[in-house]
Amino acid sequence: MTTLGFLGLGTMGSGMARRLVDEGHAVLAWNRSPAAVDELVAAGAERAATAADALAADVSFAMLANDEAAEAVLTDDAIHAAAGRTHVMMASISPALADRLTERFDRGGATYVAAPVLGRPAVAAAGQLNIMAAGPADAVDVALPYLEALGSRIWRLGERPSVANAVKAAVNYNIIHAMQALGESIAMTERQGVPAGQFVELLSSTLFGGVVYGGYGGIIAEQRYTPPGFHISLGRKDLGLAEEVAAAGGVTLATLPALIEVFERAMADPDLKDADWSAIAEVSRRDLL
Repeated sequence: MTTLGFLGLGTMGSGMARRLVDEGHAVLAWNRSPAAVDELVAAGAERAATAADALAADVSFAMLANDEAAEAVLTDDAIHAAAGRTHVMMASISPALADRLTERFDRGGATYVAAPVLGRPAVAAAGQLNIMAAGPADAVDVALPYLEALGSRIWRLGERPSVANAVKAAVNYNIIHAMQALGESIAMTERQGVPAGQFVELLSSTLFGGVVYGGYGGIIAEQRYTPPGFHISLGRKDLGLAEEVAAAGGVTLATLPALIEVFERAMADPDLKDADWSAIAEVSRRDLL
């Protein structure tokens, strides 16, 4: 049986790794905080003593918080353990780091695939993520059976891994716009005496159907921002990634400064700073600008 390494058991990673275990795969799990591995081991996984041990599995996956975490975990020494194997980075990191990691895994004799995901923790646990995969075609083929266990659709985006990260940044930029639009339009209609839930139902059942308006619209209407499915600080990180992608392509993002201001205001508010990223809607609702 193929052994899968999994590095990073945060809110998303734990659900994804558990999904692989439940699908009958042998999973060797590692996390910077060892206690996070306990529940997965109880479900049938094995504990990796080091990140290098997890990377030495036949195919390894990582779901790490940001560029800093990825740099700290995927050191040259750890990468050498992956020689002859395939590594799949599923986190939302910068395209620039994806390019560097592609080169470092190549130098270490391993193959690097980027496969960032769309979906909240419950979607990950159910194996219903949308996964954007880019990398050498044969390496993506190797990872494909496991990606299919995690996702409802795999979007293949070519052979340069960093393209998948650029696309993920662009998707998250759209999500942020939608959440901000919800916050502003809910604030307008609430002040006319229209209940937020009714207004969101109007939007999502007429012209704005879909996961973002239906899902985040409900969260915003009911102010269910804790526990966070996706922390507000990670949303701010994603705005930075969108800025990098746009700059690399010579694109000016007209709305970016306003969105950055909204995130900065929300993160400075003690009631919002540890909330879900959809809590940026409260900046408009509470007149925090």
